[in-house]
Amino acid sequence: MNPDVKPYILRRSEEPAARRLSLDYERALNPQQLAAVKAVDGPALVIAGAGSGKTRTLIYRLAYLIDAGADPASILLMTFTRKAAQEMVERASALIGPGAERVWGGTFHSIANSLLRRYGAAIGIGHGFTILDRSDAEDLVNLVRGQLGLSDKDKRFPRKGTIAEIFSKCENTLQPIEDVVLDEFAHFSEFLEDLLKLKAAYDAQKGQRQLLDYDDLLVKLSRLLAETDGVGGKVAEQFRYILVDEYQDTNRLQAQVIRRLARGHHNVMVVGDDSQSIYAFRGATFRNIMDFPQLFPGTRIYKLEENYRSTQPVLQLANAIIQRAAEKYEKTLFTRQLDGPLPVLVEAGSENTQSRFVVQKILELREEGVPLNEVAVLFRSGFHSFDLELELSRRNVPFVKRGGIKFIEAAHVKDLLAHLRVVQNPFDVVSWNRVLLLIEGVGPKKARDVIAAVMKTDRPWDILRAVGGRSGGGLRDLAAMLEELSGKPLEQVGNIVGRTYEYYLPLLKQQHDDYPKRMRDLEQLHAMAGRYQELETFLADLALEPPEGATRGLAEGDDQEEALILSTIHSAKGLEWRSVFVIWVADGRFPSIYSATSDDDLEEERRLFYVAVTRAKRHLYLTYPTNVYERSSGFVFSRPSRFLDDLPSHLWETWKLQEEDSPEWRTRSHSSW
Repeated sequence: MNPDVKPYILRRSEEPAARRLSLDYERALNPQQLAAVKAVDGPALVIAGAGSGKTRTLIYRLAYLIDAGADPASILLMTFTRKAAQEMVERASALIGPGAERVWGGTFHSIANSLLRRYGAAIGIGHGFTILDRSDAEDLVNLVRGQLGLSDKDKRFPRKGTIAEIFSKCENTLQPIEDVVLDEFAHFSEFLEDLLKLKAAYDAQKGQRQLLDYDDLLVKLSRLLAETDGVGGKVAEQFRYILVDEYQDTNRLQAQVIRRLARGHHNVMVVGDDSQSIYAFRGATFRNIMDFPQLFPGTRIYKLEENYRSTQPVLQLANAIIQRAAEKYEKTLFTRQLDGPLPVLVEAGSENTQSRFVVQKILELREEGVPLNEVAVLFRSGFHSFDLELELSRRNVPFVKRGGIKFIEAAHVKDLLAHLRVVQNPFDVVSWNRVLLLIEGVGPKKARDVIAAVMKTDRPWDILRAVGGRSGGGLRDLAAMLEELSGKPLEQVGNIVGRTYEYYLPLLKQQHDDYPKRMRDLEQLHAMAGRYQELETFLADLALEPPEGATRGLAEGDDQEEALILSTIHSAKGLEWRSVFVIWVADGRFPSIYSATSDDDLEEERRLFYVAVTRAKRHLYLTYPTNVYERSSGFVFSRPSRFLDDLPSHLWETWKLQEEDSPEWRTRSHSSW
């Protein structure tokens, strides 16, 4: 070697040091959660069982992506509420610092709005477009309907709210109007051609005026992503990582948007639980989560099965229920909380006996230290709690009802009760006004004139018959009904309500497009009336308001904001309580008799039952009455829900309610002395 040449030694190359993570993910997460969090590239499906820490997993997933070097602005988090997205991003920021605040997080519609403001010009949408809320959209539908002359039909055309609902269902399910009308609004099928014309004119009006309704936000975003390769590709490229929460609740349009956003890289993780897919009535489809692996080849599936909410006895029942599902992702919930009481199946003789049991047991639990706001009563449909609401009011137990208004506040129930009040008290001018305004041709002035005349006589039906004009026929029908009821003893409450229902049914169909659903409420009201001996008592009980925040009948010093929760199961999803009562677990009510003709509907009912059971932390009571009043056949024997058929009976205790001082009670009491 030339002595003038200096050697320079090259050290052996080493692998670049791995990026140092700022969090100890192994310590913070269980093995199933950790595996999902560390799945960075490619499509992933996370099946998150009830109470398995889904939100925690998503938060740490956000943190891990940023920790591993992903640009926060390249991450898209789509949720069903703005609050959920904000909380997840804030909690991720608390873990790894302020960088997480640059994540794109929001609802499907808020994200669509932001993207259309930036890129919508590519498909003819100016950045200054106006968003119509549902009320505005209905008003525009009404305007267009009038312009087309569809408000002057001899037969009643659907109301603006129903039309808007039909149009919305079409967009969200990617179905033509023909299918939606025939499947869900068959009683308006004769107007199908007019609805098609109205939809075209409605869309044209929005386009001319730069108006987008709520559904248009996703419709236009999907079109932007599909039809403009340059802009659509740019948007898809912007988001390198996509996270979607509650994927089982997405509809076909939302799933289409996700596919188009992820088309360039398929780095999309969706999180959800097929066993909690219960919103088909809103347009959500179970198929989205089931078909995800086929739509995204190479999908890795992760399962979160450790439950942090319920005791093992509750989970054993839940697992057994969902195991019978026709189609599902196999999973078994487990917990470290092994001890706990068995769920209880409670057989009650009647609906009111069921209500009395629920109230009595709730008060017993309260004495044992379970506060009222840690107790929930869940039900399949809003009208299932009507009798219980009366019983709670009688016992001065405060409650809050979610998932529907109190039944005496529903318009159709108030209408029928107004007729009953007129029968009970012919001088009730408020009820007379409501009754008269239901009749075609009667406006406020004519109603006032008729009421003034009625107040001067003890035979109001004679006054009604004397009124002529367009309202004459309707008033004569009302007069005939009132005259008939005036000859009935007022203690025949069931008969009085039944006859009033028959009279009111045609009016119900004129007033409400969704009358089939409302009929069930009125049939339930009729069933309740059969328990009463006097009309006056029946109406007085129904007039009682729930004692909002009151503590009458409870121990002094209670928190006045403590209240029992009454909720439909749909509204209870995602929530939890220490003690849960599920009422009306009777075949024909749960599952609903209306779901029996469709396998898909029946399976959704099974999933709804699973959701109800998994709301309970420790105490679970499933109750059903054995004698159910059905208008068509009177009292009929009922049995527990078919969803309990063929399940091992050791999964629950069975209780049969007995009246104190009954022969059965005396026999059992004496035998225990």
